[in-house]
Amino acid sequence: MTEDMAEIARRCIACLDLTDLTDDCDEAAIDALCARAVTPHGTVAAICIWPKFVAYARKQLPADVKIATVVNFPTGAEPAEDVIEMTERAVLDGADEIDMVIPWQELMEGRAQNVLTRVERVKRAAGTAKVKAILETGMLEDHDLIRKASRLALEGGADFIKTSTGKAPVSATLGAAEIMLNVIRDFDRTRGFKPAGGIKTAQDAANYMQLAEQILGEGWAIPANFRLGASSVLDALIAAVEGREAAASEGY
Repeated sequence: MTEDMAEIARRCIACLDLTDLTDDCDEAAIDALCARAVTPHGTVAAICIWPKFVAYARKQLPADVKIATVVNFPTGAEPAEDVIEMTERAVLDGADEIDMVIPWQELMEGRAQNVLTRVERVKRAAGTAKVKAILETGMLEDHDLIRKASRLALEGGADFIKTSTGKAPVSATLGAAEIMLNVIRDFDRTRGFKPAGGIKTAQDAANYMQLAEQILGEGWAIPANFRLGASSVLDALIAAVEGREAAASEGY
């Protein structure tokens, strides 16, 4: 690894939302995730976990590692009142960030207003917690729909727009990322971007960080604006910082 890649990898660690949204996640897995969040090269930005583990994780983590949790996840089709109740409860339990799936199916059916309304309601329910709107770009596919979903989420008050749940057949892609980043550039450069799912290698992570800075400017990709959603890339990033090869890994 070059010195440049080592530095990019170090920056990526600081922007990582270290994720466990597996179906069999338990408190032991949360303990392990919290331990991994503090690395020899700095802490990750956040852990991203199921709502039922937020209160437990809050007791394990240092204050500088945020807790993100998910609502309306992964389908994007849960009843609105259930989503609002879950958001409010997660914040009370200690969540700093709410990653919400937009009702992307309704957007595909021509009911764009429902996307805007849902984001607005979750944003209000989240209070001071940041909201990341998950577009599920692999299901939208169409570039115009991805662009429209990005704009609606930002208009609704989302602090970040995020590509994917990691549960669909297609997760983050550089093509979808480019569309979303251009919408942020034209709408409000202070809003954030999070690719998620399918980020396996240090080069994968670096590609998204470099694309973000090509579009939004050098130095834009800091934790306040840029996150990487992944479970398996941390070891690869640490290896890149240390100038060695990482073993292949699997996961979100």
